[in-house]
Amino acid sequence: MPDRNSTSAAATTAKFIFVTGGVTSSLGKGIISASLAKLLQARGFRVTIQKFDPYINIDPGTLNPYEHGECYVTDDGAETDLDLGHYERFLNVPTSQANNVTTGRIYDHVITKEREGAYLGKTVQVVPHITDEIKRRMLLLGQTGQFDVVITEIGGSIGDIESLPFVESVRQLRWELPENSSLVIHLTLLPYLKAAGELKTKPTQHSVRDLRSAGLQPDILVCRSEYPIPAEMRRKIALFCNVNINSVIESLDADSIYSVPLLMLKEHLDERVIKKLKLQGGTHPDLEAWKDFLGRLKNPTEEVTIALVGKYVELPDAYKSIIEAFVHAGAQNECKVTVRSVQSDHINADNVAQLLHGVDGVLVAPGFGERGFEGKILAVQHVRENGIPFFGICLGMQVAVVEFARNVLGLKDASSTEMDAQTANPVIAMMEEQKNITQKGGTMRLGAYDCELRKGSKAAKAYGRNHISERHRHRYEFNNDYLERYEEAGMLASGRNPETGLVEVVELPNHPWFVAGQFHPELKSTVQNPHPLFVRFVKAAIQFRKG
Repeated sequence: MPDRNSTSAAATTAKFIFVTGGVTSSLGKGIISASLAKLLQARGFRVTIQKFDPYINIDPGTLNPYEHGECYVTDDGAETDLDLGHYERFLNVPTSQANNVTTGRIYDHVITKEREGAYLGKTVQVVPHITDEIKRRMLLLGQTGQFDVVITEIGGSIGDIESLPFVESVRQLRWELPENSSLVIHLTLLPYLKAAGELKTKPTQHSVRDLRSAGLQPDILVCRSEYPIPAEMRRKIALFCNVNINSVIESLDADSIYSVPLLMLKEHLDERVIKKLKLQGGTHPDLEAWKDFLGRLKNPTEEVTIALVGKYVELPDAYKSIIEAFVHAGAQNECKVTVRSVQSDHINADNVAQLLHGVDGVLVAPGFGERGFEGKILAVQHVRENGIPFFGICLGMQVAVVEFARNVLGLKDASSTEMDAQTANPVIAMMEEQKNITQKGGTMRLGAYDCELRKGSKAAKAYGRNHISERHRHRYEFNNDYLERYEEAGMLASGRNPETGLVEVVELPNHPWFVAGQFHPELKSTVQNPHPLFVRFVKAAIQFRKG
């Protein structure tokens, strides 16, 4: 076994926190990680979070949203896990490709190196080659000098076969890093047995036993529970799991994910971490702005209902960033936003008015493929003709463009070449340079691109400026061959890419609020900076409700 400090791990001055989960998935490791990061940030520490996912896909870009929820996109064009959205929304700090790593990416890198002869003919194995690559990536952000603390969330649950190389890598790193430079937080579940009328600790004990059998001893246990954990039960958990009693942290179900940082503050999670890592220089946590946000969120003076029209609405995580952007914009307007999911597959000419009855605004969601496309067109036609506030995102903008072509320009066969490759009027089409690319991710416009907004437009007024940068994830574009006809008929291209001339925003000036963007504004909405288009859309919905 190597001497402590003998590896490159000693070169970093950052502290490392590893968050693992047990008993069951979906306990909220991402929220706990983001909440702890927020508390440390509020004390003046520079914090970042990274997610290591055990699946073999290179990234979530080709995963069905029903499989894994939404695919979150960073400024540098990385298609990542949706937990990175939580990290950005809580910390108001951009993430990047380095913040999300999958097993697939690790193996791809190692196999490529092997093919290049980098291992000099050695037998390539999980230990040390795969674990060395995992460790290298775990340390990268900490070696930049930009962060005091790096929180690493390990996806999956302890005991999963897929997670073992990551757990082994953490075990090795904890030995290689200097003392007091790392700790492990283990998130578990205390189930409540209704028949017995009590919480049960045995699943937590088994989970910690599995973690210890892999060579990791947790420093802090965060126990998810529906009911408060009695002091006697905390002592029992501490005794059987080899942790201090004040390191058994209670995590009760919260009314909002944004309440979790304050619940963790009450449980002194940040204090335990600071003490164990011997972090120097922190201040008293400044959470006044966060509390102000929560106050407005929980005490609304207005209420609106927004229809979210999409084809993955059965799974809320498929549109996670959109839902959260409405939370931020709602709080900014002191308004409770109720999102009504409408399955675009189910919309037809006979029921569109009924399905959208009583809503104060309609958002047509992003997506790929033909399914539900015609239903979305009917929804846009209904709101356009009835003056209902409308917001289109990515495919939602393309739908608005096709609907306008068919019902205003009179091009009844207009479509996107994604839906109809032979359409006589391809108002939405793929750019020429994309057509010969066969790899799925290669044809995409991914990441941040600049956009110039037309002065005096609804979009420019919402942003309060004319130059913006937004994140993209799409293949097809507005066909500029038709632009003049659109503008003559009243649909303005109010935002364009300054380098390519591609249309980024369209709007109807004579409509209460009809704005659609080719980009994904929801990906940049945070607690501290609610996205201006969502804020203005919610405001328009409030005005519509009041008549």
